[in-house]
Amino acid sequence: MRIFIYSLMAFMLYGCGGGETGQVPISTTTGNLILQAEHGVDGAAYGLSDCGACHALAVIHKQAPQIRGMVAAKGFNSCTGCHGDNGTEEPRACLICHNATDLPQSPQLSGQYAHLFQEHNSLSDADCVTCHQASDMDGVFEPQVDLTHYAGGNAYNNSSEFCLRCHNRDNHQAGFEFNQQDYDSPLIAMADNYHFIDKHGWVDGVGQRTYSGLRPGYTYQTLVACTDCHAMHGTTNQHLIIDQASKGASRLSPDFSTYPVSIHEGNYAQLCVLCHQMETSIVQGDMDAGNGLSGVHLVNGDCRPCHTHGEAVQAGL
Repeated sequence: MRIFIYSLMAFMLYGCGGGETGQVPISTTTGNLILQAEHGVDGAAYGLSDCGACHALAVIHKQAPQIRGMVAAKGFNSCTGCHGDNGTEEPRACLICHNATDLPQSPQLSGQYAHLFQEHNSLSDADCVTCHQASDMDGVFEPQVDLTHYAGGNAYNNSSEFCLRCHNRDNHQAGFEFNQQDYDSPLIAMADNYHFIDKHGWVDGVGQRTYSGLRPGYTYQTLVACTDCHAMHGTTNQHLIIDQASKGASRLSPDFSTYPVSIHEGNYAQLCVLCHQMETSIVQGDMDAGNGLSGVHLVNGDCRPCHTHGEAVQAGL
């Protein structure tokens, strides 16, 4: 009987890997968390759905203590979120951990608007994986690591380049084409705007205009990320405008994180005032924009006649 048990254990260890060489290492050190066809010796474990057959829940993730407790609590249902489907075609489970209860800041999901890819009311696991197919989950956002590598284009030097793979006029990412849009629709015009017109993009501002002045962290040469103004995971504002500084405005001091942003009838003052602060206060520049901050002009009006994405109506936007 003992020989039989040892033989059975040896067989199981061989199939699971058992410390043999030739496997693809899974670790946050290498940045590789997705299981590949080499999983197990000669791929013996690839395609298996029962993680517990080889991995004891009580001992896994010793090298990742920051998540070990959560994985122990969630069980093997959480495995596909970080490690992929192991060739089983099972759905990835992201929101089992990344939710408002367990990881409320990673990401912030509050609000009825989010970047959805299908017709549903809130973010789904499939939405997560569309943009984050193989994140290394190390807590540091790196565009070339944590964003999905779609074919047909250069690597992403920043998160905005990822956004612009879809939000352009001529070369939509395969599988994510837009329906018919007006030529000037921001949904498709943003690539041209970002590269040639919009001062938040590659075109530098001069900082010498009438209403010039920025808060510490931003300069007129700053390449502003799309996600500094647009919340992908949840917001109460339409057009995915952030509803709180902590959901964007990445260059601001943490002291600004709690300032709210509310957009009404084209008045974007509460968004703009997060980063813009006039050096010389004129034309209501000292008036509270409604969120506790001041520093932009005409805080009670509709901003769009002069300031629209990519339209050079004035010397600013």
